[in-house]
Amino acid sequence: MRYDLNLLPVFLALIEERSVTRAAERLGITQPALSNALTRLRAMLLDPLFVRERYGMQPTPKALELAPVIASALSSLDSVVLGQQAFEPAKAQQRITLAPNSYVEFVLVPAIVARLRERAPGISLRLTPYGADLAETGVVSGTTALALGRFVDPPDNLVVQHLMDDGLSCIVRADHPQIDRKITRKQYERLKHVNVLPPGRLRAGLFQVLERQGLQREVAVSVTHFLAIPEVVAVTDYCATLPNLICRRLAHDARLKILPTPADLGTFPVEMAWHVRYRHDPAHVWLRALIGELAQQLSGPLGTAGTRTR
Repeated sequence: MRYDLNLLPVFLALIEERSVTRAAERLGITQPALSNALTRLRAMLLDPLFVRERYGMQPTPKALELAPVIASALSSLDSVVLGQQAFEPAKAQQRITLAPNSYVEFVLVPAIVARLRERAPGISLRLTPYGADLAETGVVSGTTALALGRFVDPPDNLVVQHLMDDGLSCIVRADHPQIDRKITRKQYERLKHVNVLPPGRLRAGLFQVLERQGLQREVAVSVTHFLAIPEVVAVTDYCATLPNLICRRLAHDARLKILPTPADLGTFPVEMAWHVRYRHDPAHVWLRALIGELAQQLSGPLGTAGTRTR
């Protein structure tokens, strides 16, 4: 059987977009042209591949099985071809998928978008959820360029680079009846708290730090994103323990006041991870350098950042 390699980018666009309209826009072709290509794909691979459902095109089991293989093949071809070319950010025209956790999305992604607009306006970003299962982000298969957050026991095919460290502070409402310019251990333990639930095993992180310090905390409300916390704290007598860079963003909010934690809670790392096959891809190398530069600017001197491959 002869395979039409021109159809493989169509397959990959549909896997990532789950929409004929968005896939066609991404590839710069018309919807009828993409539908025609999908018909040929189905005939070539002897499978429906994508089934139209209420919320978009859902891949079949065979399509999900083929996705990492096709992504790897196209990436390998790109590495050979693009590796011989100099990357010119100002002329680049492509869409890049990132999987940031909620912290990175709040703190770092706006700076990434602004810098791309300045240096590489033809590059657009698509964000995909950073869930409990790292494989669901697409970074393990290579369909997602970068995942950004914190990685515990990453799989062997990922490279992980340290970006920066951040510490923790407390926030309460500005006119809190019990808290003035600092918060004591007794006050911290007596207050009710608002907590963010990061994905997967990381949800235990702050609880473990508090346990090591012998601090108790009664969680009254658990939310899924940092954006919800200042709104809850501003209208209650609750307290929240948040990363310093998020507190810095909230410093202008007259409804809130930021205080040191009642004990040294240490720092936590922020990292980015990518599939090993992107190690030498020129566009990827450039983007990683840009993100690393922005992280250093946000956090100040970080010491020596390193990479690790499982």
